Amino acid sequence: MNKSTLALAVAVGVLAQQASAAGFIEDSKATLGLRNFYINTDNRDGQPSATSNTRNKNAEWGQGFDLRFISGYTQGTVQFGVDAIGLYGVRLDSSRAEHGNYTGTASGGTVFPSDGNEAVNDFASLGVTGKARISQTELKIGTLQPNNPVIKYNDGRLLPQTFQGGAITSNEIKDLTLTAGQIEHAKGRNSSNNEGLSIAGANGSSNYDAGEFVNKFYYGGADYKITKDLTASYYYGNLEDFYKQHFLGLVHNWAIGPGVLKSDFRYFHSSDDGANGSDPLYYSSGNYSGVANGKGKVDNNLYSGLFLYSVAGHTFGGGYQVSNGSSDFPWLNQGDGSSNYTITDSQIQKFSRAGERTWQARYSYDFATVGVPGLTAGVVYLHGDNIDTVNARGGEAANGATEWERDLSVGYVVQSGALKNLGVAWKNATWRTDLPSTRSQDENRLIVSYSIPLL
Repeated sequence: MNKSTLALAVAVGVLAQQASAAGFIEDSKATLGLRNFYINTDNRDGQPSATSNTRNKNAEWGQGFDLRFISGYTQGTVQFGVDAIGLYGVRLDSSRAEHGNYTGTASGGTVFPSDGNEAVNDFASLGVTGKARISQTELKIGTLQPNNPVIKYNDGRLLPQTFQGGAITSNEIKDLTLTAGQIEHAKGRNSSNNEGLSIAGANGSSNYDAGEFVNKFYYGGADYKITKDLTASYYYGNLEDFYKQHFLGLVHNWAIGPGVLKSDFRYFHSSDDGANGSDPLYYSSGNYSGVANGKGKVDNNLYSGLFLYSVAGHTFGGGYQVSNGSSDFPWLNQGDGSSNYTITDSQIQKFSRAGERTWQARYSYDFATVGVPGLTAGVVYLHGDNIDTVNARGGEAANGATEWERDLSVGYVVQSGALKNLGVAWKNATWRTDLPSTRSQDENRLIVSYSIPLL
């Protein structure tokens, strides 16, 4: 029995004795989230090879169920609780040709796990989290969904990504939040199975081998509210045998005229760890220092700034990001869909290739200002350049290549009445690039969601 399982068993045992204690039941909450999700990806510019998963079109449609239980805490100096999450996805439509795993070599399709090269009919998973609290410090062990600068779960498909491990958060000191954790497994958004942890280039998704995975990702950090309008952050993450990463962040809100200007500055320093420094099986993709196939050790510095001005329902924004070093920006990526904490993590692309410089402009509007609460719309445009890549022999493949993406979104959530919490959203993205042997994309997502409180 590993440490996480043992600790969870102890917590559940204590709860069995104290479940009737005041607070555990009274403060418990349960909700059922429903998500009907359709995605259609149109791959442009050329034809796929016989061994490629990048077909001309990928399209899948499904119904997701997300059942959550969050308990209160027992009484006493050390208080205990337990949370649970049940996920279930049902295929409504997905043909072999449009599943997104045409060759059967990837970890799954666009939305569903694969049975060979076809989508399964349904998939499910269950997660339990034991928790304990002393004063303003909370420990959780089991299923987690971390969301901080060095590890961020993905919720961009039918069902969300989850992780297995332990985390502790403390707010004992005024205006200071401390957090630390260890992650051992990840469960992808299109999977029912816990998997090891990896990065692009070593996860097996690009060369159809088994890939290299580990079971130790450590992280820790602090958020300090210097003033009511200024917050500084530092985080550290280490994926054993792959990379080490330091993050510094500064967020400031400044009232200017009738609106508020938000400034968001971020800096990441990422370097190799263990086997990644010398073993080709652990190399990262996107190393353009002349190595064959563009794979090498992690070496990246990423700087960014994002500015958002909000006034009367309008939000105007602009930002700039530079990715320096010999490798792409690294993050936890098992090859089945993932998120990171860059300002350029977009619907289709990440814009964090080695040497890439990206500017962006964005605008959004909240129609509550004109009497239609729940209705929002937005557009984001990103343009990256200065991308250099190498070929299989280590020679130059692209010099100063570019890419751009335009994302549109419209959403409405019913605010009252019998259909309260019913949401409808449309997300459209266009991505174009002149990178060699790379297909541009158009993508549409239609999402209907509904949240039902049970407790």
